[in-house]
Amino acid sequence: MKQEHVLVFPRQKTWDPYKLLGVDHDASEEEINSARNFLLQQYAGYEENEEAIEGAYDKIMMKSYSHRKKSKINLKRKLIKQVEESPSWVKSLLGHFEVPSMDVVSKRFALFGFIAGWSIATSAETGPTFQLALALVSCIYFLNDKMKNLARASATGLGLFAGGWIVGSLVVPVIPAFVFPRTWCLELLTSLVAYVFLFLGCTLVK
Repeated sequence: MKQEHVLVFPRQKTWDPYKLLGVDHDASEEEINSARNFLLQQYAGYEENEEAIEGAYDKIMMKSYSHRKKSKINLKRKLIKQVEESPSWVKSLLGHFEVPSMDVVSKRFALFGFIAGWSIATSAETGPTFQLALALVSCIYFLNDKMKNLARASATGLGLFAGGWIVGSLVVPVIPAFVFPRTWCLELLTSLVAYVFLFLGCTLVK
């Protein structure tokens, strides 16, 4: 019985994993994956071929992961150092803010995104008065949950609302009219800016 000929991978002893896979050192993950899959298919049937290809792929992925992790750590350290070296008034200001978990951020983003979408969907029929009230109440609720002080939470929420409305009133008229659909009135666009302020405020303010 004739034995099927199996190609031996010529670069299996190459120490550089990038050269072994035949990709550049700045290749994207997609290119690396494509090279790995192509080689595995071309040199299938020989265990040493597959081990060499998979080993090179694993080394590159581990190096990439380690680099990304190190970059994040360095960025975090750099930001911490900048805060520590900032003037006292900057430290005092930053002390009023916090970065919550992604779960909290995503849930509140979904809520305010829904309110914004609701406002846009009904913009041709009624103004966003009810939606604005709902957004403000939601903001105060979230702030009170953190501050445990309804008066302070209400004052902060109203301040965020007023700030968002003022900024929206100043910025929106400057934006060219063709950027937005004709049904989007000034009141709607200003309310969208206010939603952003309320969302950021109830999410980041301590």
